[in-house]
Amino acid sequence: LDTADLPALDLLIRTSGEQRLSNFLLWQCAYAELYFTDTLWPDFNHASLVEAIENFRARERRFGGL
Repeated sequence: LDTADLPALDLLIRTSGEQRLSNFLLWQCAYAELYFTDTLWPDFNHASLVEAIENFRARERRFGGL
């Protein structure tokens, strides 16, 4: 997977209630914020996306710092 020309990942949304990455974009997620939802992918709609983004906006990003 060649992602060298892509910007850094800010938010990764994982659906279905699983709280693991399954090695998906593992290196690119180093400083990304992770959002887990119990909503299944086929049911993930605009309102679900807005909820994830609002959650992301409320976070204080530390990029690995304490």
